[in-house]
Amino acid sequence: MSDFDDILARSARALASGIRRGELSAVDVTQAHLEQIQATEPALHAYRCVTSELALEQAAAVDRARAAGAQLGPLAGVPVALKDIFVTEGVATTCGSAILSGWVPPYQGTHAQRLADAGAVLLGKLAMDEFGMGSASENTPFEPVHNPWAVGHVPGGSSGGTAAAVAARSCALGLGTDTGGSIRQPASLCNLVGLKPTYGRVSRHGMIAFASSLDQAGPMTREVGDAALALGVLAGVDPSDATSLDAPVPDYLAAVDAGALGQLAGTTIGVHRRALELDGLDAEVRARFEASLAVLADAGARVVDIELPHFEHAVATYYVLCTAEASSNLARYDGVRYGLRRARPSLRETYEATRHDGFGVEVKRRILLGTFVLRAESYADYYGRAMQVRSLIAQDYAAAFTRCDMIASPTSPVPSWRIGAKVDDPLALYLLDVFTIGANLAGLPAISIPAGFTTSSPRLPIGLQLIGPHLAEPALLRVAAAHEAATAWHLERPPATGAAS
Repeated sequence: MSDFDDILARSARALASGIRRGELSAVDVTQAHLEQIQATEPALHAYRCVTSELALEQAAAVDRARAAGAQLGPLAGVPVALKDIFVTEGVATTCGSAILSGWVPPYQGTHAQRLADAGAVLLGKLAMDEFGMGSASENTPFEPVHNPWAVGHVPGGSSGGTAAAVAARSCALGLGTDTGGSIRQPASLCNLVGLKPTYGRVSRHGMIAFASSLDQAGPMTREVGDAALALGVLAGVDPSDATSLDAPVPDYLAAVDAGALGQLAGTTIGVHRRALELDGLDAEVRARFEASLAVLADAGARVVDIELPHFEHAVATYYVLCTAEASSNLARYDGVRYGLRRARPSLRETYEATRHDGFGVEVKRRILLGTFVLRAESYADYYGRAMQVRSLIAQDYAAAFTRCDMIASPTSPVPSWRIGAKVDDPLALYLLDVFTIGANLAGLPAISIPAGFTTSSPRLPIGLQLIGPHLAEPALLRVAAAHEAATAWHLERPPATGAAS
């Protein structure tokens, strides 16, 4: 194994430790990941832009600081990449849309700033579904992202570029966003850990809005400990975001280390069995879910049945609310600043033309739907009722947590599918969010962890989801770490990415 192969095999936590102790050079670590980007990008298209010069400058600064005896941050020298929804000063940010082509933000968002303050090295910005709207990272005017486990298959969405890059080892950890499952679903499809924190646990400042009451940023990693490390850096109140929570940030790594001992006695995990009978749940996904429950039970957890009475209404509720908020949030874009304005006889025609050229089909679909449900004559029948059902769904979870510490389910009802296979069937894609959107509607923390692979060819990853009460991230990380310690799924590496499968 070459030195670079050894670097790429290490977790973000191990890289940070090695750099801190002087066993690794931050520049070498960065160079290894830049070379991996060059090797994998022709097949994957995970990156929107690569900031090679900036990354090497930041890495050199970390090495100089270590040589001078300075105290290093928790992510010092760790190569990270950000979904292209995060605002980065001086680095182009497109949010996967033509309407933002050429926009270079004049300020730094909280996420990029906290990572930089922790010493992280920014490798670049990652591809995504336009404005976070999609389940496959193919709703974009740019190249669709490919899954490193099966090139030609989707990596999930909307944080598919992040998932593909982390799985392919072209960054040590990545940051994604989750409005209805967009961290957890691609994590499931790419054999990763994907953590959606409690709403408000991580700031939304500098995260381009899709649906403001649902959006949340979180880490995507190959190991549970890396997710805890990243969350410790990102979490905490932010004066720039009035919705951020002013609550103490616990020691997430301590929770992971405790869970790695594999002792879950006293932990109760709830399962909504009726959800497992829904049409569309893949048989191998169901089998891997049951196997994961057995792993947790062997570690001492107790599994009980619970009920979520309004579970089947979650998809409809989510798509009414998220499209309404998207319609409002995207009203600010007209393409004038981004080179799309044409010579038109009226401002209205200019506005219509730039939005026609600047937005893709899925974004237009959701703007139209959201505008419809917000009309005065539609408001009570659709938006008003959806808000009421959202409250009922949150109450269902609260009642369930009186009987259990967390709720387990599959993350995605199906493994990855071939690029283009579902792009013309938006309803089928919306229904794939069935297990993930409840956590967003209720503002709860949730995590997806590797749970195995399909037995058919190509061999595709499957994920296990855990949902907890508000601010229960330590408990979720502890149980996730116990599952990881008892399995080896997270240690597997995707096949060569140079040829389609």
